[in-house]
Amino acid sequence: MSLILDSVSKRFGEVQALGDVSLEIEPGRVFGFLGANGAGKTTAMRIVLDILRADSGTITWNGTLNTDLPRETWGYLPEERGLYAKMNVLEQLVFFARLHGIKAKAAERETREWLERFRIPEYADRRAEQLSKGNQQKIQFIAAIIHDPQVLLMDEPFTGLDPVNAAILKEAFGEMKDRGKTLVFSTHQMETVEELCESIAILDRGRVVVSGSVRDVRRSTGRQMVRVAVEGDPEMAWLDGVDGVRVIRRGQDYVEAEVAPGHDPGAVLATALGRGCAIRQFEIAEPSLEQIFIERVGQIDTTERTLAPRTVTV
Repeated sequence: MSLILDSVSKRFGEVQALGDVSLEIEPGRVFGFLGANGAGKTTAMRIVLDILRADSGTITWNGTLNTDLPRETWGYLPEERGLYAKMNVLEQLVFFARLHGIKAKAAERETREWLERFRIPEYADRRAEQLSKGNQQKIQFIAAIIHDPQVLLMDEPFTGLDPVNAAILKEAFGEMKDRGKTLVFSTHQMETVEELCESIAILDRGRVVVSGSVRDVRRSTGRQMVRVAVEGDPEMAWLDGVDGVRVIRRGQDYVEAEVAPGHDPGAVLATALGRGCAIRQFEIAEPSLEQIFIERVGQIDTTERTLAPRTVTV
């Protein structure tokens, strides 16, 4: 019951969109595709959906080629929204459901239930063009899941959502995961990935540069981070003299520093106490996904690379 991409490559003219991408996404997981614009995230999802065909490699779900699977296996939320502007919300969601074989009455019942969960039941009879961008996005999400797909693929689903609507969408993610659905989405929002995803892949120019569980990816650097705040000394210039410690960010009332492998993060605390500092905060953690993303993508040069395909169970 895994979604497997096996040595998938795709080229558009001179552009290598994907190069030997191999991943195994376990069922019932929330998986994040990370990468800059043009990294290959959308291309990968469209190949999974059989909207595009790979030049080489295969995609399987539960051991069956994606090209042989029924359409209702998949739900898709594209980055370019595709609602019918002049059609009212209820009619078009029922229409999308019926395209997947759902009977009209069942489709209307499901639609009204989802509108209620998203706190917009009063929009059932409104035209899509009358809704805000955020509410249109929620309607598009319902269209992607109304037929109860096994795998849901979403391209930048949180773009343009205010915090309230983003929280509602996250609740829907949790509900689908609890029902055993597999969720795959792309985003630039690293905090959202850390909050929702169990596993990730970072793509750069069509190549997987790192993948695995969020915990393993964060621990893979072998480094640790400390955040420290003391009374009366927001700059904490003395941190620059602690062996193996490199300050990476100075906030308004705290400092974040990176501790090199083989060095004890406790040395920061010991130094602060030795100087008689009044500690307000001291925290040890692995590097954030944002830091790892910048580091790993920044290490890849702009020349054509030949990388051996790599399969990682995530």
